[in-house]
Amino acid sequence: QVQLVESGGGLVQAGGSLRLSCAASGNIFTINAINAMGWYRQAPRQQRELVAVITSGGSTNYADSMKGRFTVSRDNAKSTVYLQMNSLKPEDTAVYYCYANGHYGSGYRDYWGQGTQVTVSA
Repeated sequence: QVQLVESGGGLVQAGGSLRLSCAASGNIFTINAINAMGWYRQAPRQQRELVAVITSGGSTNYADSMKGRFTVSRDNAKSTVYLQMNSLKPEDTAVYYCYANGHYGSGYRDYWGQGTQVTVSA
């Protein structure tokens, strides 16, 4: 099993920055089998949506609305993924969830963190 623990959320004014971190812990073999890590978010009364993901090789994928403002990065040695968020807008207010996907048995498995609240005031 893998546990994902997020940190770094909080309250910030519009135009400000926050950095989220997410560390994976648990079975070392399962952690080593993780390929993609990243972030999703869910605003009130909205569906959960992709923010950004990064593979173990460093390939990234961003939602269009985050490109140029958010940067996802990863420290494979620490099994940790980061999200640097700049030029934050009130519409970025949401619960941000850490995500990981990796080989598990004969298939793949998704893992989710508990979420961290990001609130951007106007």
